[in-house]
Amino acid sequence: MPGQLYVVSTPIGNLEDITLRALRILKEVDIIAAEDTRHTRQLLSHFDIHGKKLVSCHAFNEHDKVSQLLADVENGSSLALVSDAGTPSVADPGFLLVRSALERGLEPVVIPGVSAVTFAVTASGLPVDSFTFRNFAPVKPGKRSKFFESLVSDERTSFFFESPFRIERTLKELAALKPDAQIAVIREATKLHEEILRGSASDLASLSRSWKGELVIGIHP
Repeated sequence: MPGQLYVVSTPIGNLEDITLRALRILKEVDIIAAEDTRHTRQLLSHFDIHGKKLVSCHAFNEHDKVSQLLADVENGSSLALVSDAGTPSVADPGFLLVRSALERGLEPVVIPGVSAVTFAVTASGLPVDSFTFRNFAPVKPGKRSKFFESLVSDERTSFFFESPFRIERTLKELAALKPDAQIAVIREATKLHEEILRGSASDLASLSRSWKGELVIGIHP
């Protein structure tokens, strides 16, 4: 009998956001495939979960690890896939493992939970009856320009991740393209220094401040 693959969401900041079901699965499985085993070990220790076999599965080794992990499931082991924070496959490793599992006839069980994207969608205050998620903004100038032009020409609200080292430049670029576009900057969601800034692109571009932490940007043109 094959085992079971679980795709488990973990907190993006506040550890109290983990679900009871996620904790039960993490306690019961034979193997936990983690984006960063050190990070996951801290999470497990916080909830008094010990003695688990941890295997690294991240963006740089995922192709090499998938076959063995799924072979373990086929041989009867239960496996939980977790990323460092949030939901696997959403701008995190996980898609390859899930797709490969489906190709082998293994149906993953998804344990839903918090995601920086869904937090931002709810907290932005922007229209979200229809929206897009665009992952990280490109770094190279040509792709970056096309990326922002597509955002301001889309009637839907768009969300994307941005680095604190580029956010000031990003806001200025958006303001140059569409000064009256409505923007929400969600910083350090669920963490101690959580902050949400809302306003027009021109208003937020004029801010003089330092930026730190993880950022999700919402824009409604």
